Amino acid sequence: MSQDYALSDRVAFMGLDTRARAALRALRPLIEREIGPALKGFYDRVKATPETRKFFGDERHMDAAGNRQKSHWSVIAEADFSDTYVKAVRAIGETHARIGLEPRWYIGGYALVSEHLMRSAIREVWPKGFMAKADGAEKAGDAVSALMKAVMLDMDFAISIYLETIEAERQRLEEVRLANERSQTAVVQALGEALSRLASGDLASRLDIEVTPDFQKLKGDFNAAVATLEEAMAAVTQATDGIRMGADEIGVAADDLSRRTEQQAASLEETAAALDEITATVKRAATGARQASDVVAGAKTDAERSGVVVTDAVAAMGEIETSSREISNIIGVIDEIAFQTNLLALNAGVEAARAGDAGKGFAVVASEVRALAQRSAEAAKEIKSLIGASSKQVEAGVALVGQTGEALRSIVVKVAEIDALVGEISSSAQEQSSGLAQVNIAVNQMDQVTQQNAAMVEQTTAATHSLKGQSSELTRLVGGFKTSRQAVTAPVARPAPRPAAPRVASRPGAARGSAAVAIDQDWEEY
Repeated sequence: MSQDYALSDRVAFMGLDTRARAALRALRPLIEREIGPALKGFYDRVKATPETRKFFGDERHMDAAGNRQKSHWSVIAEADFSDTYVKAVRAIGETHARIGLEPRWYIGGYALVSEHLMRSAIREVWPKGFMAKADGAEKAGDAVSALMKAVMLDMDFAISIYLETIEAERQRLEEVRLANERSQTAVVQALGEALSRLASGDLASRLDIEVTPDFQKLKGDFNAAVATLEEAMAAVTQATDGIRMGADEIGVAADDLSRRTEQQAASLEETAAALDEITATVKRAATGARQASDVVAGAKTDAERSGVVVTDAVAAMGEIETSSREISNIIGVIDEIAFQTNLLALNAGVEAARAGDAGKGFAVVASEVRALAQRSAEAAKEIKSLIGASSKQVEAGVALVGQTGEALRSIVVKVAEIDALVGEISSSAQEQSSGLAQVNIAVNQMDQVTQQNAAMVEQTTAATHSLKGQSSELTRLVGGFKTSRQAVTAPVARPAPRPAAPRVASRPGAARGSAAVAIDQDWEEY
């Protein structure tokens, strides 16, 4: 830049001629020896000052900067103000401008370092004792003067580069600001026109001008918002048509529902009346079932008593049969006695015949006894025959009575089953009666609800007619908007907002807070 070409003028103006440069080169061993302690004192002051400590991340960063400083002071000590020196100083000035290091800290740093170097130089070259040369003081003055001039030249050139960089950045920012203002004015004007068209109902309008990256998101958001609004309005239009047609259908359905509700109410009234009759009939059936259950229970008791009587009769018949057998046995004994008596009478007649006349009377008695025995035998036979017939009849009677008992027991079982069935029928009839009563209540409630539904249907019909009028008005209002298409398709995906371009800092070296700032490798000297 222009400052590079003015370096020779600066060197000449400060008087850094051949003599001064030679004096400066003579101090090079001292500078290289003392620059370390000088920089140490300087960086101790930097660490103790919060405004300067923030430019260094850590000790390692500070040590690296110190090493760069030593190299730069070696270049200064060579007194060769060539392109290498210019490049190094330019890097310093541009870095200071970039990180925001104010010149006061740079000047202060030069004051601290040069103080140490000048003190050391005076101690080193000042003539001492009686053996000192006459021109020693002159050489000491040349050395200190050359060192001070080199320091001032380095500081002047670095600050000039700093100011030049600041001015270039200011001009660049001004150009950016003017360009942003022109772009912003164009965007605002175009946005105003688009909003005017949007206010007049033109939803097909879009912001289609070319804008800078800073306004890309605004353009995308506006177009996306209008597109979304257009899609929504088209959907509202379609929905309005649907609402109007739906209102018409609802009106027809409401009228039909009203008629059906009236019919349902009439049917429910008839159903309620029929249920009242059925309920009464079921109650009577339940009462009859209970009475039948009582009658069956009495019949069961009578059948059980008859069974007991038949059992007693069977036992009595068995005793009669036993007695008949015993009588038959007694008759057998009587018949045996009559047979023996007949034999005795026969023997007595034979003996009476042998006795002759003396035994005639005895023969008559024997004949009578024999006749009596025969009659007894005949009577016993007849009785035995009668008792046999009686025994058979008794056996037949016992069998009949047993069958009667079995029949009565079967009757008792059947009557018990009938009693159980009649009990179940009675319980079922009672439950049916209770259920029908509840159904009757429910039907009455349904009748009331149906009446309420009928009233609500009338209200719905009125509301439907009102909805039809409102949907027509909404259709008229929506028709005032202009869209790019009539039919609504799938909603257009809103474009993703584009990231805004990074803004240019209003001044070099923006505030970095209390945290230490990481400085890249361009930050080589301080």
